[in-house]
Amino acid sequence: MKGFHLFKLFRLSSLREGLGVGLLLLPLFVHAQYNTDRLITIGRSALYYEDYVLSIQYFNQAIAAKPYLYEPWFLRGAAKFNLDDFAGAERDCSEAIGRNPFVVGCYELRGLCRIQQEKFADAIGDYDRALQLAPDSRSLWHNRVLCHIQNEDYTTALAQLDTMQTRWSQYAPAYTMRADVYLQTKDTAQAIDAMERSLELDPYNGHTWASRSLISLQRKEWKNAEEQLDHAIHLLPRQGGYYINRALARYNQNNLRGAMADYDMALEIEPNNFLGHYNRGLLRTDVGDDNRAIDDFNFVLRLEPDNMLALFNRAVLLDRTGDLRGAVRDYTKVIDEYPNFHYGILQRARCYRRLGMTQKAELDEFKVYKAQLYQHLYGIQPHQGRRSQRKRSDLDPDKYNQMVVADEQEPEREYQSEYRGHVQNQRAQEQPMPMFALALEPQSDDVSRQPHYDALVDDFNRQEHCGRTLYVSNQHATLDTPHSTDYFAYIDSLSTVLYNTRTSQHIMPLLLARAVAYTAVQDYAQAESDLTTSLNIDSTQVLALWQRALCQWQLLRFRHADDGVPLSTSMPQVAGVLIDLGHALAHSPRNASLLYNRGCLYAQCHDYAAAIADFTAAISVDPRMADAYYNRGLCHIGMQATQQGLDDLSKAGELGRYQAYSLIKKYKKIKNNAAE
Repeated sequence: MKGFHLFKLFRLSSLREGLGVGLLLLPLFVHAQYNTDRLITIGRSALYYEDYVLSIQYFNQAIAAKPYLYEPWFLRGAAKFNLDDFAGAERDCSEAIGRNPFVVGCYELRGLCRIQQEKFADAIGDYDRALQLAPDSRSLWHNRVLCHIQNEDYTTALAQLDTMQTRWSQYAPAYTMRADVYLQTKDTAQAIDAMERSLELDPYNGHTWASRSLISLQRKEWKNAEEQLDHAIHLLPRQGGYYINRALARYNQNNLRGAMADYDMALEIEPNNFLGHYNRGLLRTDVGDDNRAIDDFNFVLRLEPDNMLALFNRAVLLDRTGDLRGAVRDYTKVIDEYPNFHYGILQRARCYRRLGMTQKAELDEFKVYKAQLYQHLYGIQPHQGRRSQRKRSDLDPDKYNQMVVADEQEPEREYQSEYRGHVQNQRAQEQPMPMFALALEPQSDDVSRQPHYDALVDDFNRQEHCGRTLYVSNQHATLDTPHSTDYFAYIDSLSTVLYNTRTSQHIMPLLLARAVAYTAVQDYAQAESDLTTSLNIDSTQVLALWQRALCQWQLLRFRHADDGVPLSTSMPQVAGVLIDLGHALAHSPRNASLLYNRGCLYAQCHDYAAAIADFTAAISVDPRMADAYYNRGLCHIGMQATQQGLDDLSKAGELGRYQAYSLIKKYKKIKNNAAE
């Protein structure tokens, strides 16, 4: 269930600025009088950056300190929701509502949690209460209508849709929901009209195209269904079910190659998809790819060991590939389940004859002869046209070679939510790769396991002994409980050492190490404080300038995430980050990581020319920096230099940044359409 509309979680204007960061040399988590506001702020930051387990720990501390506040209960509920702990999230929302019953978001989130547990009536109650507080919230109306549809209260759903369409006449999802109601009430004509109107208003909604295709599939309008699914897949390319349905449409138009490609893609996205494996097995049987068809039916039987139709198909394939004893074994299991399945009995008889087991073959043949005394022996099995299909629940063994479709294919109901993934959920899809930061764990991703090398970091590790090795990484890893506990313990140990250290020469590396640890647990304000103290001792420390710029940037992004104002290099806070990066580069002008980081800042402020210059400089220092090519490619595209962008993305993909290939495909299509 997707797509609930909720108010944005972070009302950053209400955050208190200038909170105390504690004494520099005292442990933050030892014998602490917790600053609850600060704990909530750090927890919000961790929640924004999707570090849900870590954020829960901060909210736990805030709740322990001030259990009467609603906010940490609510925010902890949001974190639990993202971890699919819907029951726990519901309990936290109820606690928050008990402390402050006038916050719309608490009811919204609890409604989401209840829907995920199929408590639709309770969810409707939450939306009713939320609408009393915020009657003009379109998202609340949207979700409440869908709850009524789930509750099969179609009359109420239509009445509320009438109200929505009076107030928001150009709101395309309202027509999609209306079509859903008409489909449930078997009024196909009105459902089609509503979907067509929705697509007129919003032709870029993949779910609506997919819903429209279901009607075409039911009517066996295969060409129309394929075209509609083409639109859906273009807009939502990672939905395995769409490929399954398009494969069926293509199969019924004799496009076997296209159908096979769709089944392959569907199973790449959803490797355990029953329909995908079953139907691909049938298709492979049709084209004579018997051994791989057996693989598909083996997989189906691992999913459903008692699926007799899959077992019979495997028996036929084993028969064809010469494994007669395996075929007899499977035929026998099917015949035991369906003793009057005459075609199966004849198939087993043929296997017996080929094995030289004449007596058993004759017994099977005589059994069929007696049962079909007045029919021709080979007229027993009804003719099965290749394009026949059966519902999954139809277990008639005579339909063993028919394509399978789901019993009921309902339109996807798009509940609207801003809690999944990034809570802000307002980022463009083509975001540049993030800045490099100092970290306590080496970078690893799906392609390359090699740590990012930086000479300054290597020198620091050889000269200083802070208990941990520093690394360079731009892939933030969310922390589980053991890792976060370990980091807090490391912070405490460094704080103890700092408390007993008196010489500035020894303090500086310890402060840097503690700042890196604070960065790992999302406490950017405390990290910035440590780095500022260290730079007050020696302002030429490149690593401290680097890390402070990174912390300032993360804080800026978090604080401006909800105000709707894009970051710009003209902002004083952004200028402060640029000053730190400039000072660092003044002392280390050939540092590829610093050049790359400044390019990232310019790119996210949409100063593409300056970003391209920095990425180019970084590449001249490190020609294998895949992320610099990737980001430079996006900047070129942002400046309408699409071909240069595609060239850079191609190089990024070659160097291991595999995400580039989906963008190459997208922008090539856009470029070709523009050329036409």
